Amino acid sequence: MTEHAPVPAAEPYLYDRSGTRYPLTDRRWRGDDLTPLAIGPLPGLGPDRIDTAEHSLWRYQAALPVDPAYRVSLGEGFTPMPAIAWDRPGSDGGRIHAKLEWFNPTSSFKDRGVSVMISHLRSQGATHVLEDSSGNGGAAVAAYAAAAGIGATIIVPAATSPAKILQARAYGARIELVEGTRDEVAAAAIRRSVDLPYASHNWHPMFLQGTKTIAYEMWESLGFRAPDNVVLVAGAGSTILGCDLAFTELLDGGWIDHRPRLLVGQPEHWATIADTFNGIDPASRGPRVPTVAEGASIAHPVRLPETVEAIRRSGGAATTVNEEQIRAAVRKLAARGLYAEPTSSVAAAALDAFLADGTIEPGQTTVLVLTGSGLKAAERMAEVFGSAPDRA
Repeated sequence: MTEHAPVPAAEPYLYDRSGTRYPLTDRRWRGDDLTPLAIGPLPGLGPDRIDTAEHSLWRYQAALPVDPAYRVSLGEGFTPMPAIAWDRPGSDGGRIHAKLEWFNPTSSFKDRGVSVMISHLRSQGATHVLEDSSGNGGAAVAAYAAAAGIGATIIVPAATSPAKILQARAYGARIELVEGTRDEVAAAAIRRSVDLPYASHNWHPMFLQGTKTIAYEMWESLGFRAPDNVVLVAGAGSTILGCDLAFTELLDGGWIDHRPRLLVGQPEHWATIADTFNGIDPASRGPRVPTVAEGASIAHPVRLPETVEAIRRSGGAATTVNEEQIRAAVRKLAARGLYAEPTSSVAAAALDAFLADGTIEPGQTTVLVLTGSGLKAAERMAEVFGSAPDRA
């Protein structure tokens, strides 16, 4: 959403940063001004419109602008959100809840957005799609394209974890490895998009519609109450934007009484969102160096202005964490029975920072979103645990 979002309309529509509107049926993934598209404000839903017989994100079908006749689902969403013992193992867990997104079919939160996006593309008659990904997004697109009977080409950074590449290949996708950064891979995909429908989870507006269901689940899991804080890792920022969409719909509908604060963590050398939010020039950090949190190594987020504004609108905060803090967070999560990949663990490292500086206050309800499983990053996990100290 932009700072000056259009007034809600009877029928959903697309709009770009210039304010130009397009029909929702248009086969486009960006505006004529070459900026990302968003979907005009939607009414959301209240508890009485949840399809409680549906044990997936499609229980919120009434809030999704997709024709259910074209639905492509593998049972995504409806993931657990247990209270966790964060201060020390064995404690009562306080008011910290972990949203365990590795319970999705391909073991990451990306399944939410991809399910809705592929359903939409299927409704438009797509027979083949193109995606660029550092791993989890590509695996999700490959899986849901296979479920839809649609071909998929995934362009992947050559340095991506082999396990993630194998997963996408197993679903039948064509894999193209590209040397260079995550942003260079995205540029290669955009050049190819003249030939194939671009199912980019960073660009396509329908991806955010699926991602927003994570916030609807938080609300439902907490007895139809909003948490005080949601702690997130950001690469491109889609979980930030998804939460912003859902909490805005719930607030506008009168179903929550406050907007949860979005508290964001990023690896220190890949902190464009956090630095921009905090008024720091990202270039001041010098050359970017590889991070164990490979899924968050995005230098130029496509929706940077919208993401920063979403954090501000929530009264939130953003911080950076270094490599040792990320590794320590991986170990701390594992010591509590949670096997989260390093990218997910950035959020846990940020949680510690926000607790230490008082941003998160005693007695507040906080949801920590853990986006993907350590099983998908075996090499990175081996780096962490190969010389791990005693448990935190």
